[in-house]
Parts: sequence; structure tokens; C-alpha cells
Amino acid sequence: MLSLLLVLAFSSIVYSLQNRSANSQIDRDLTEVTLQQLQSFYSANKYTVRQVTQWHLDRVARYDGVYKALLRVDSASALATAAAEDAEKKKAGTAFKPGAMWGVPIVVKANTSIAGKVTSAGWIGYMIPGHELVAPKDAAIVAKLKAAGAVILGHTNMPDFAAGDTTNSSAGGRTGNAYNWRFSPGGSSGGTATAVAANFAVWGTGTDTSNSIRLPAGTSALVGVLPTRGLTSMDGIHPLDWLLDDTGPLARTVTDAATALTVIAEKNPKAQSGPYSQYLKADALKGKRFGVPNFIFMDGRIDGLGLRPETSAQFQKSLQALRAAGATVVTDEAILPVNFLALAQDIQTQPYLREGVERFLKDYGPPEYHSVAEYSRAVGMPLPPFITGLVAPPLETDPRAGVNYREPQRRALALYEETLVRFKLNGFVYPAIQMPPNDETTGRSSEGPHTRTGWTNPLGVPAVVVPAGFYDNGLPFGLEFSAGQWKDGDLLGWAFAFEQATHYRKPPTLIDRAR
Repeated sequence: MLSLLLVLAFSSIVYSLQNRSANSQIDRDLTEVTLQQLQSFYSANKYTVRQVTQWHLDRVARYDGVYKALLRVDSASALATAAAEDAEKKKAGTAFKPGAMWGVPIVVKANTSIAGKVTSAGWIGYMIPGHELVAPKDAAIVAKLKAAGAVILGHTNMPDFAAGDTTNSSAGGRTGNAYNWRFSPGGSSGGTATAVAANFAVWGTGTDTSNSIRLPAGTSALVGVLPTRGLTSMDGIHPLDWLLDDTGPLARTVTDAATALTVIAEKNPKAQSGPYSQYLKADALKGKRFGVPNFIFMDGRIDGLGLRPETSAQFQKSLQALRAAGATVVTDEAILPVNFLALAQDIQTQPYLREGVERFLKDYGPPEYHSVAEYSRAVGMPLPPFITGLVAPPLETDPRAGVNYREPQRRALALYEETLVRFKLNGFVYPAIQMPPNDETTGRSSEGPHTRTGWTNPLGVPAVVVPAGFYDNGLPFGLEFSAGQWKDGDLLGWAFAFEQATHYRKPPTLIDRAR
């Protein structure tokens, strides 16, 4: 009897050690996994899609109680998609050819429609029982991602309607930074940023009306891409300001971001041809010239957005790295001075806010309501006035559209492009945010983080953020590049060359209990 008990005990110890070893191996393989590495694991039959999906879901279950990155986790749908893809691969055998996102667990921002799911846009008013805004169909980018084989884990948190520089919503509360849960991840794509930085997903979607992809990328050691306006479709994404809104990827590497952008991009004759991975060269910075916008250094007493000394120090280190990689950095008071910022701020989009919301509800609202007025009647309360704006003529028929929007945009874009030509610049470079991420657990209202990067959106120009170091407290600093319209491939090339020269990205150490 004693010998039998010893044998059973020994067998239990061996099984436990084997199981722990297997868990350790998958942890090593999938933490910070890239798209290329993941496809290699699938090709070698090392893991199934279900195993990879379950690993990410387990990570969400263990840690997201602290970080609150996801507003809704759709485990059943994700695992069903994973099982279907595993079966598809098995049936096809050696003839199997996966899509670019096949078997890739991703997250989607909560303002982006997923058929059959609630599009909350972070607002509790779209989650009222019996009146939920259930999407009748997928947003354009979601349809592309599903067609490419992505496994959608759920919707990420965001401030109500994406209106905020941090991520605190009526629907999901506050999201914490992956590098320290007490600090802000920025907004409004902070839920996606924390999820991707924390390895809850391989990459995720964000939207950007003023800084909302790039700010969270900068706080979270991520690559964030604001495409040229029109390169990606906003169809099926709840607007904040439809004349400024844009959508793009947040990823841990430039290569993954380039692949993601290739999948979600629309065909446009003005755009640089894809795939965007073709622009990723380690020497892409050699011989390039970048201007530093002078308004970045504008006195903070004017708008409260002055460049903090510690951020300025990190920025100077980044400029040294750029020069070491073969680039020339040009500083001059005439490079996008304060009056350029004023020109960009003269572009008036507020009169046309309602037009975007009406269009979205018409096409993506539930049967109960397809307009602002119908929502109010059905639910018994109005949509917030800051999202609906005033009742005004549509942009195309408004006699004041030229004065409000088109002429100011033309003047600001002309100065931007003239500066590139005058100083023989390839692009511009500046901090992704003006300050380090701020502690949001002090009992005071959030005091940031703030940026001076919102001018890109009314001009429709592209920008990309890349990890560029860490502050003394361990929180990330991000560097932003921008360029002329439709130079998205060039931008990604510069970001890639900087990434390869510096290798700043490192994963955060997560906690499973707040302390």
C-alpha cells in the first residue's frame, strides 16, 4: 500500500512539473509575440488557434480586474472562431493558406461596430437594457479583419464618445496604464493601448479625433498609426467629430502595425502602394531631414500644455538617436510657429457634428432608433449635446462651409506643405505628449496627459508614434513623426528604422491585485 502511494505521489509531482513547464513555454512564446512569430508557431503546429486564444483570455481574466482595459470580453465567440479556424486548417491540410490575420487575437475599440454586439462608444446610454445599440452589421474595418482571419476578443474601454485625453467611461470606469495601473494610459484609445501593452491581445484598433491613437501609444510603449484621412474607412464607427475622426492600429512593433494597416486600408489611387511592410528598411532614416515644430515649445502659461522638463530631456535623447541613425534634425522659429497652430484651430467642424451622428445611427443603429430624435423618443432622454451639436445645414449645402471649414483648412495645409518645401524636410518630429503620464489615484481629477498634436486631424495628414524610452519612474515616452498626405509608407519606414536602432520597447510587469 505504501509503495502504491509513493508511486501515485511521484506521478503527481511529475505531471505537475510537466504542466508547469508547458505553461512556462507558452508564456515565453506568446508574451510579446509578433504576427510573424505567431504564424511560424501555427505553421509548425506548435499551437492551435484555440490554445493561443485561450492563453490571451486567461491573461485577461487574471489581470484585467486591475487594469480594466476591456469593456466587454466575448470569450464564447472568440473560442468558437478559434475552433472553426483550427478545423479549417485541418480540413485543408497541406493546401491551407492562412489570411494575414488568421488566428490572431485582437481587440476592437468600443465605438467600432461588431455585428450582434453592443456599440457602446463608452457611454452607458447605449447600454440601457432593452434599448442597447446592437450593431446590425460589422464596421468596414471589422469586416476586413474578420475576412483576414482575426479572432476578436472583445471591445476595449474608452471615454464616452472618445471625448477625453484619458480613459474613464460611464460604461466601464477608469482604465489604468499597463506600466503602472495608477497612472493614465491616455485617451481615447487607452483601453486598446493597455490591452496590447499588457499582452491581452496581439494588437488592436483605435480611433483618433485629436490625438487618441497617438497619445495612448506614447504612454504605453506602443506603435500607433494615424493614417492619412481617407486611407481607412470610418464606416460603422461611432463618430465624435466625423470631419476629424480616423482609425488605425496600435501594436507592439512597427512591422505588426504595417501589416495591420495593410489589412484595413482602403484602395486609394493617391496612397503609396501596399503592402506597407515594403517600406520597412533599417536605413530608412539615412539622409532624411526632420523639422521640429516651433509651437511644441510654446509657453505653457498660454494654454496649459507646456513641454515638461523631463519630457524635453527625453525628446532631446530621441533627437540624438535620430542623428545617430543618419537623419538631420532642423530647428528654426519659422518651422510651424505658433500662428500655424492658430490656423489649424480656425478650422471649424463643430457646426457639422450632428451630421455624422445622424449618418451613423441611420446605418448602424438598432431597429428601435435610426436618428438622434428617434433615440430620444425611444429611450426617454436625449443624446448629450456635445456629441449632437446644433441643427445646421449639411457640410455640402451649407453656404458658410467655405468660411467655417474649407478655407481655414486650405490655409493651414498650405503652410504645412510650404514648410516642408522651404526647409527641404521629409517630415516633422516631436514628442507624442507634452508630459509624462499622470497619477490618477490621488483623489484629484485627471490632469492630463496632454498633447499638442491635434492639428494633424483637421489637415488630414498621417502620423506615427514609436517607443522612444522611459522616464525615471518606469513609464514610457513616445516619439511622433508626421509627413505630407499619403506618405504613410514613408512614415512607417522612419518609425521602423528608429525602432531597430533603439529597441526601446519592453513589456510591463503586471499585477493581479491592486496595491
